[in-house]
Amino acid sequence: MTFDKDLTGRKISVIGAGVSGSALAGLAKELGADVFVSDAKELSADTEAFFKKEDIAYEAGGNTERLLDADEIIISSGISPDVPILEEAVSRGIKLVGELDFVYPYLSGTVIAITGSNGKTTTASMTGYFLEQCGLKTITAGNIGNPVAKAAGDDYDFIVLELSSFQLYWTEKFKCDVAIVTNLAPDHIDWHGSYKKYVEAKAKIIRCLNDNGTAIFQKRDASDLNIPEGMGFPLIWGKTVKEVPGIYMDESMKGAFLNGGNSSTTCKLFDFSSVKLLGTHNMENAAMSLAVPALFNLGEIPPSVISSYIPPKHRCAYAGEKGGITFVDDSKGTNVAASITAMSSLSGTKVIILGGKGKGEDYAPLAEAALRYTKYAVILGSEKEKIAAALDKAGYSDYTVVSTMEEAVTTAFEKAESGDTVLLSPACTSWDMYPNYGARGDHFCMIAKGIIEKEK
Repeated sequence: MTFDKDLTGRKISVIGAGVSGSALAGLAKELGADVFVSDAKELSADTEAFFKKEDIAYEAGGNTERLLDADEIIISSGISPDVPILEEAVSRGIKLVGELDFVYPYLSGTVIAITGSNGKTTTASMTGYFLEQCGLKTITAGNIGNPVAKAAGDDYDFIVLELSSFQLYWTEKFKCDVAIVTNLAPDHIDWHGSYKKYVEAKAKIIRCLNDNGTAIFQKRDASDLNIPEGMGFPLIWGKTVKEVPGIYMDESMKGAFLNGGNSSTTCKLFDFSSVKLLGTHNMENAAMSLAVPALFNLGEIPPSVISSYIPPKHRCAYAGEKGGITFVDDSKGTNVAASITAMSSLSGTKVIILGGKGKGEDYAPLAEAALRYTKYAVILGSEKEKIAAALDKAGYSDYTVVSTMEEAVTTAFEKAESGDTVLLSPACTSWDMYPNYGARGDHFCMIAKGIIEKEK
């Protein structure tokens, strides 16, 4: 692997030793830097083994002043600016560099940057998949398996990056060729301090566009993102207007269209029937994804390729059926907006499972959505009392509070009837009961499978 920039002699500290931090440390070491890693938590055995193998110095279980013995500190994904050691670094004039800014000089390829409150993982996964199906050398990285640093030092046709508000918060110099914002809704208020600051972080992705770059976004979010009138391609539900560029979701034509501003540049992206994912929100994700190959004139993506796409797990995923009752795993629904989207996008009557560890959100909108879209709710986790109180206030009394996922799934199934959906979409993180949303979703699916296979 060859790099244009040599960091030999530079002292670089990395704060955070998770997937992103370990990859950043490895990249800095490969570039010749003297690297030190600091993490407030204990490290996994695999992480320690990696650092020892690469001869990277580290500390765990707390951030000491050794972190400050550096020319610059690289901030790995999720690290808050309120961490005391970083405040001390700023007071000493030590340069703080975000993950994206550090890696960007070593990226070679057209960069597609994707963020949003919900749907960004699915959209990034789809975009990478469709570009690969065009025969192009593509890597999908960021918050989707591969860390951003994994994309460094190789030549790609396309680099698809799923970016969080945490990563964008620290960004100053990173640039992209296409910026996609799937949607905006309250999330990570506990980290950012307010919804306004959260949106400001998300909106940075638009400011990261190259001079000739393209923005794709929801029309309703244009004002919050400070996007000038006529810029980019807003997603709009309705018939195509020839003079207005955009991605049009035409229900009368049952298809999605990309319009460049006149009739000669309008093309069909797909028929709705080609997308095999659950929920109208996934139609929007598909439209934003398929707009990318269309914008680069890569040819029409065949319906067979579109329908063959397999989404990441735990995102409104079909988990089985018994007696006409369908189980749907949306464990990735870790905020209020995501769960509202799942409730409103899936057809039919639903029994919903809610609850987990909160993010400081208001549950009033969740309660109103439950009242409108569901027949029954089952609540568990550390936020169960707050969610129950919100349901009570909304006049929603058809709910049960339980202690375990086993109780939740069993109760939901008992309350459901043929034609109903048992939907796990918690509106909360999993960290009170599970290490991550994936483990929570897997447990839900395992319990559902047990119900399905019982007394067949």
